[in-house]
Amino acid sequence: MAEMKFEDALKRLEKIVKDLEDGNLSLDESLEKYEEGIKLSKMCAKKLELAKKKVEILLKSEDGSVEIKPFDEKTIK
Repeated sequence: MAEMKFEDALKRLEKIVKDLEDGNLSLDESLEKYEEGIKLSKMCAKKLELAKKKVEILLKSEDGSVEIKPFDEKTIK
């Protein structure tokens, strides 16, 4: 699978889910879409993990120590 942007992969994955939920595909088409969806899901998860690691790097203090805290939307202003 060619490298694609996270947002594009997510849109494609949403389309696949919709197509599968509609139930108008043959068994072979459904299996192909399912397989593509699994690959996209893994790719998105990998990209999210990389983004998380980048954020953790950005949180390092000048002395190199890192204080990792769980994400809390309430603390964002």
